[in-house]
Amino acid sequence: MNEYRFAEIELGLEASFSRTITSEMMTQFLALSGDCNPLHIDSSYAQEKGFEDRVVYGLLSSTFYSTLVGVYLPGKYCILQGIDIQFSKPVFVGDQLSIQGKVSYINEAYQQVEIKAFITNQAGIKVSKAKIKVGVIDD
Repeated sequence: MNEYRFAEIELGLEASFSRTITSEMMTQFLALSGDCNPLHIDSSYAQEKGFEDRVVYGLLSSTFYSTLVGVYLPGKYCILQGIDIQFSKPVFVGDQLSIQGKVSYINEAYQQVEIKAFITNQAGIKVSKAKIKVGVIDD
């Protein structure tokens, strides 16, 4: 876990990591959310609707934005204050996702940082992007 303090954060500071979506993640998200839409739980239904397989929950894939700021950029001293996410392509079980973020704005008065982030799949296709606002707390 990174431990950037506010004074250490600079414009352009970047972080990235990767995760693979598993069936277990889908099962756990269903149990947590109660979202039983057949696009997410029924392969046949999803294929009838034109998808290659069941579609991963958008908010499951976007949980990695929380991991990005809470673990990597800035890490330990971060408090998530806002996030604006746009989904552009579906994600499927087995997809290998790369999550990347870069500091794009620093607000000295509020000790707030804005991070522009995006997620790509194993083919390099951008599946979502986000603008994330975080506060950076001091000890």
